[in-house]
Amino acid sequence: MTDTTQTKQLLISLFAEHPCWMIEPLAAQLRYSIPSVRRFLVQTGYYSSFTHNGGWYTLRSIPRFANDGLWFYDDIGFSKIGSLTSTLIHLVQRSPSGMTAEQLGEKMRCRCHSVLVQLCRQGRLQRQKMGRSHLYLAVDPETADMQRQSLQISPAAHLPAEIAVLILAEFIRNPQSGFTELSKTIAHRTHIRVDVAMIQRLFEQHGLKKMTQIVAPKPGRH
Repeated sequence: MTDTTQTKQLLISLFAEHPCWMIEPLAAQLRYSIPSVRRFLVQTGYYSSFTHNGGWYTLRSIPRFANDGLWFYDDIGFSKIGSLTSTLIHLVQRSPSGMTAEQLGEKMRCRCHSVLVQLCRQGRLQRQKMGRSHLYLAVDPETADMQRQSLQISPAAHLPAEIAVLILAEFIRNPQSGFTELSKTIAHRTHIRVDVAMIQRLFEQHGLKKMTQIVAPKPGRH
């Protein structure tokens, strides 16, 4: 058995004990230089984390990725797609109605606003103003149009929190507004048309459906 084979076996056994390693302690355990350890990782197959500036490593055989292609070990995140930027683009592209920075940050368990802004500047994503936040969309025009339309035509689509807050805030200001009026107001403010059925569903979830049916009493005759 060659020294290289023994080293690879030791590498695998170390990852069996601890699923994630940083390169310096791993090199110290293997007693090889960092460039040599990187070469062993390439030969064995590995993922680097999209969190912690890519400083953590795991072997390709270890992660059990979720449907979104993400796997977490404690607070260390790995993506089947690869880097943070590639993963953000992938998640936005596959989202039926786009995603906000808050939604992406929650999913990826890290702050990614500045990266998203940079991706837009590079022409790799689109974004659209939505209240105090932005909705990130695919760069492909056809895909982006479908994402915008999904907010308009699909009552089952996920309603971004920012839009939900705008709808509820508008209702508080004008409690006599019907679902159609609310839809028009949000469209005017965000340039995104939210289907009336989605607004109705939101109100049902918050127990507000009946409130929209209250009609102010007409002045009585004296």
